[in-house]
Order: sequence, then structure tokens, then C-alpha cells
Amino acid sequence: MKQRNNLIACRKWIAASFEWMENNLHKLEKLHGFSINLSGHSINEDSFLQFLLDKINQSSVSTEKICFEVTETATISNLNYAADFINEVKKLGCKFSLDDFGTGLASYEYLQKLPVDYLKIDGIFIKDIVTNANNYAMVKSINELGHFLGKETIAEYVENDEILEVLKEIGV
Repeated sequence: MKQRNNLIACRKWIAASFEWMENNLHKLEKLHGFSINLSGHSINEDSFLQFLLDKINQSSVSTEKICFEVTETATISNLNYAADFINEVKKLGCKFSLDDFGTGLASYEYLQKLPVDYLKIDGIFIKDIVTNANNYAMVKSINELGHFLGKETIAEYVENDEILEVLKEIGV
């Protein structure tokens, strides 16, 4: 029952997100993109892919502006299905981000198998990057690997100019 309620909530969130984008095309034009989180339950539910494809096809929003975020834990239950799901949505021009990268047990395996466009580095490594040499090294490593694999990197929890400057130095 809980999974069903989560799926219903996710579908409502998707519908609301597309409605907001449709009603704010002038604002959306000024943005690099619009990110929408997808739950693990929704990605692994058989009818959700068709629901999402229908929403995208019915929308006048430029698909290049849409980025769906999936977490590593959302893809664990069926990695091959998640990769197929991502590929189907990307065919329409949407982008994907692997959220909270670096905190999962098998991050690098996911990175190899999931056709995402962005790595969103978990904020746990970002919030004290200015003073924590270990986190600096982790972020630098993730960034270099991501760039080597043709992915762009994004950081969570960029809360001040000092953090922003360090991330720029690293190339995030």
C-alpha cells in the first residue's frame, strides 16, 4: 500500500511539475534546466515509463530543459531496467542526473551502467570542502572521473562563496 501511495504521489508531482513549466515558459527559457526527482518505486513500476513518456509528449516544454534525477538507491533493485528506462526517456531529449553520487556502496558500477548526463555530488562531501582535505580529494576524484566519462558534475550544498570558489578550482 505504501508503494502504491508513493507512486500516486510521484505521478501527481510529475503532473504538477509539467503544469508549472507549461505556465512559466518565459521563466524556464532563462534557466539552464529544470530538475525533477524520480522515486525508485516509480522507476521500477511497469506503467510509470509510459505515463512519463506521455507527459513529455503532451507538453510544449523543450525537452532539453528537463533533467530527471535518480538516486543510486533508486536504481539498485533493477539496474538494467533503470538503464533501459533512462535510455527511453533520453530518446525524447531529456537529460538525467545521478543524484547523491559518492554515498552508495557501488557508485562506480552505477556510473558505468547508467547512461546519465550529470553526476550530482552528494552534499556530505561539499559542505566542509574548504576545511576538509579528505572531502576535497573525494570531490576532485569524482569530478575527474565524471569528466573522463563525459559527464558534467554538479555539487549540492554550495552555501557560500568560499565553497563555490573551491568547486570552480576543481572544475565542478
